[in-house]
Amino acid sequence: MKRQYFGTDGVRGLYGGLVINEEFAARLGFAAATWLKKKGRVFIGRDTRFSGETLEAAVAAGLKAGGGEPVALGVVPTPAVARIVRSRAAVLGVVITASHNPAADNGIKFFGANGIKLTDAEEAEIEKILPPPLGNLNEFTRQWPNQEGQSLSGAAEDYIAGASRVLAPGSLGGWRIVLDTANGSTFATSPAALRNLGAEVIGIGNHPDGRNINDAVGSEHPDTLAALVRARRAGIGIAHDGDGDRCVLCDEQGSVLDGDEILTILATHALTRGTLAKKTLVITVQSNLGVDAALQAAGGRVCRTPVGDRYVIERMFAEGAVLGGESSGHIICSEVSPTGDGLVAALKVLEVMLATGRPLSELRRVLRKFPQRTGALKVRVPKPLESLATLNRVIALLTNELGDQGRVLVRFSGTEAKLRLLVEGPTDAIVASGLARLEAAARLDLDVL
Repeated sequence: MKRQYFGTDGVRGLYGGLVINEEFAARLGFAAATWLKKKGRVFIGRDTRFSGETLEAAVAAGLKAGGGEPVALGVVPTPAVARIVRSRAAVLGVVITASHNPAADNGIKFFGANGIKLTDAEEAEIEKILPPPLGNLNEFTRQWPNQEGQSLSGAAEDYIAGASRVLAPGSLGGWRIVLDTANGSTFATSPAALRNLGAEVIGIGNHPDGRNINDAVGSEHPDTLAALVRARRAGIGIAHDGDGDRCVLCDEQGSVLDGDEILTILATHALTRGTLAKKTLVITVQSNLGVDAALQAAGGRVCRTPVGDRYVIERMFAEGAVLGGESSGHIICSEVSPTGDGLVAALKVLEVMLATGRPLSELRRVLRKFPQRTGALKVRVPKPLESLATLNRVIALLTNELGDQGRVLVRFSGTEAKLRLLVEGPTDAIVASGLARLEAAARLDLDVL
């Protein structure tokens, strides 16, 4: 079933626009509660955006009107919501967040009772139930005034305790760690977990004001993190995105590691210990071909999925795998967390560093990346890829030229009006030329801003 509002990670857009507003949030909450076969508690978490509180109240009003029992968790990381939905037997989880997007955006995403994001088919079913626009919120707020809303304390503490169990108590004693929490929902939880384990934490991006989330900080902007790691002689740098489901790392020399490097470190280490379930790592089509080569050399295998961490999770269940993720830094360690979890990913890498006694700058050498270039073109109106004749001709030509020594990936973003381009190949020159050809062809077929 085709979805109109949901993308690869919930519904997302500019706050106050046609979709992300209080009236639509209430309608979506009503539809989600109506869709549920079993009624019960629905936990709602949010990040630090200025629009979060009113959207949370609107979603809750809709849920209440649809027969649900909304319970507000306040500002907590996305993986904390996934965890508590499962541990406290809720029927649904909702997170008000736009992840790595700027503060002007916001979004709404859902987790099922198992702590896993809803499937495409389930989201399409919710869309079918959406009531028509109301013009205002009176119908919902009349049924659930704010003073009657429920809240739950302790979600953040439960999350910190659960994630911290990855490492032994006190195991980070003597460690100096630079931590960038993107002025987002991990600003309190991740430093608390690391300090509880004994680390000295130097924080940046840890003073959210509602409008500075992801603003030149966080996993999308690791330059400040890298500089501070070098300046303070830290053993590692850790950066999250606004809602805490991503992790980007920086080694002790100030060099940034992406999700592909993190996944390869974790997977190959597990293979040497005989603990990688089914000897399988699940990644997306976006990941570098070097990951496949590294896993094969270590005796493992790679399965690829479409872009989106929930597709990774679905394939992990199908394959019996416990490790998967994306190059963007969504890392799923399903034996610890049911969804992408930036804190857990960082702790799992620290576990490898402790076990091997090797610095991150050495561990990362396990992945030898194929030369790769990526591009993102902001477009006025996305069009079906199959309708872009010029671009498709260039894709076919490049694919034929690269053969088995590279690949081409072109897709529209599931969360933004952007065309994403990727070329991998045997040399930097070939890759750069290929990307330039793709961008030129796309500009002929699309209205690029």
